[in-house]
Amino acid sequence: VHPRTVADGLDMAKDATLAFLDSYKTPVSGEDKELLLSVAKTALRTKLQPDMADQLADIVTEAVLTVQRPGQPIDLHMVERMHMVHRSDKDSRLVKGLVLDHGARDPNMPKLLENAYILTCNISLEYEKSEVTATQVFSTAAERDRLADAERAFVDEKVRRIIDLKRSVCTPENGRTFVVVNQKGIDPPSLDMLAKEG
Repeated sequence: VHPRTVADGLDMAKDATLAFLDSYKTPVSGEDKELLLSVAKTALRTKLQPDMADQLADIVTEAVLTVQRPGQPIDLHMVERMHMVHRSDKDSRLVKGLVLDHGARDPNMPKLLENAYILTCNISLEYEKSEVTATQVFSTAAERDRLADAERAFVDEKVRRIIDLKRSVCTPENGRTFVVVNQKGIDPPSLDMLAKEG
């Protein structure tokens, strides 16, 4: 048999299989937790021990249902798997919320806050070096000091705006607290300003 004939036969079989699957499939709702759980168990039991597969099936089903938004495709980038080196596979669990790699950056900051507004941001609250090769030449030390003061004032202004936002939304009447989660750096003077504000 010529190889081209075999390849044509495989293409025909693929087309027939896809046509059969299209006619055989049953539309399901993404909200049917039992069905999603069954699909997850079926997939995971081929890869893992049954008890571990069942535990992970519960976790992944709950994770998908947590990030699902009506009328929108599921964004799996909203689910992150973290490997904990010092834990065993039986310690796997779903955390609904933020998992931070460290706690408060200043010892004077509170360890627990309830009824909090959370500000997530991606801004630098520290002096940043230039991303391009740049040289600054100063004729006097006073010029250099003025530039350093201007850079510090720029960062301090950003921190003051965060503090002003906190003061405007967290009043004694509503009893709310405020948490800042920042992806970029925060220098010690900025941390001190935020810690003093609670």
